[in-house]
Amino acid sequence: MITIPNEVFTKYIAYLIKTGVPVASHAEYKKWLRYYLDFCDKYPVPEAKSERIRLFTVKLQDKKQSPSQRQRAANAVSLYLQMEKRETGVQKESASPSYVKETGGHAGVNQEPSSAASIVEQTQPDLQPVPQNTPYLFRKIARTSNFNEAGYQEKSDSPEWDAVLSKMAGEIKVRHYSRKTLKTYANWSRRFQYFLKHKPPQDVTKNDVREYLTYLAVKGKVAASTQNQAFNSLLFLFAHGLKRELGELRDVPRAKKSLYIPMVLSRAEIDAILRQLSYPFNLVVKVLFGCGLRLFECLQIRVADFNFDAGKLLVHGKGKKDRTVPIPESITAELRDQLVVVGELHEKDLAAGYDGVFLDDDLEKKYPKAPKEFMYQWFFPQKPLTTVVETGELRRYHIHESEFQEALYYAVRRAKIPKKVTAHTFRHSFATHLLQAGYDIRVIQTLLGHASLKTTMIYTHCVPVRTVKEPKSPLDF
Repeated sequence: MITIPNEVFTKYIAYLIKTGVPVASHAEYKKWLRYYLDFCDKYPVPEAKSERIRLFTVKLQDKKQSPSQRQRAANAVSLYLQMEKRETGVQKESASPSYVKETGGHAGVNQEPSSAASIVEQTQPDLQPVPQNTPYLFRKIARTSNFNEAGYQEKSDSPEWDAVLSKMAGEIKVRHYSRKTLKTYANWSRRFQYFLKHKPPQDVTKNDVREYLTYLAVKGKVAASTQNQAFNSLLFLFAHGLKRELGELRDVPRAKKSLYIPMVLSRAEIDAILRQLSYPFNLVVKVLFGCGLRLFECLQIRVADFNFDAGKLLVHGKGKKDRTVPIPESITAELRDQLVVVGELHEKDLAAGYDGVFLDDDLEKKYPKAPKEFMYQWFFPQKPLTTVVETGELRRYHIHESEFQEALYYAVRRAKIPKKVTAHTFRHSFATHLLQAGYDIRVIQTLLGHASLKTTMIYTHCVPVRTVKEPKSPLDF
């Protein structure tokens, strides 16, 4: 929850007394004000105050607040906005709502032509927040990056292992592997080091690897996929960190992967989840399902990736493999509105003198002005800026995956869907729905960006197979 300065509360209470709000209601009004400012701090909201309050009351309705509670909340916020107007001397918008007398309310509170009650009446369940620009009501102190290439940057008790892991990390970066791959490989290598109790790297043998994988399977009881992930990490460690021949590990046993049938949602279930999500997470789900993207592919979309004239979205996939997917026509208007939001936020960032967005690899060295150019901005920007620890720069990052995952978790439970739903479930649903619609499996393979058709074939297990029991000769068809 956002922290509001004491002087703001002091002025607000004084204004409540001035307008005749009973003292017994001051605590509740302060609560609604804190909720409103926290709402504006978390989500991009429009400049128009009438629309801003409407979206806030929509959020309260999603939280199961009663109509009377939403009305009092709108009244509390309207009082705060009018107090701000009078302090700054800015003329009030003609369309901006103000506070009104509540049901059984306060005799001393004046009324304005536009009422909070009228705003509450507009908060129907089918209304979704309209993405607009983000006003800086209370600017947070920029957070430091929580990204840590753990496993090789942190020093251990063995300088020899630190050097090996640093060498392995360099090989990963040369190959332009993702940060997740770097973190995963480094973490498994560190665990292997601790398992061997800092045994000198030059003395490590394939028997040590065998014992470690056996330990993971027997003592750790890890899944087959986890064991194979550890194996691949150690394989890379030997080949590029210890500089050993790959043949030394050929006889190490690997776990057999079990048949995995992906979880798939129906269109009705997806719509139910969307109704429980607020902006911008509802738009993220629409892009995930509408385009069949992985979560990182969706969150890392930049402005330049959209080609609305051709109806195509450029996707930067796994292993630096680009592909294009059709832009869903049903959400084209929402996507264009989001570009407007990003543009207005970008203008405010430039006016505030920020240092730009994070770019991949060394693109900034080649194009020093790129971080501040609109085409490179994130399509789903994170609201708070991130401080680069080494330089102190304020940079813009995209929505963190943990924020979306948390919002999705609660949305699925509010929708009362008894399934394990993750961000990847929408990608599974995308492929399955296309199969059910009769699309060729190779077309779906291209849209998903799968290198092997075998990977795409897993979705055939999700589609009901209708076969003819009595076989016939093709000549009789």
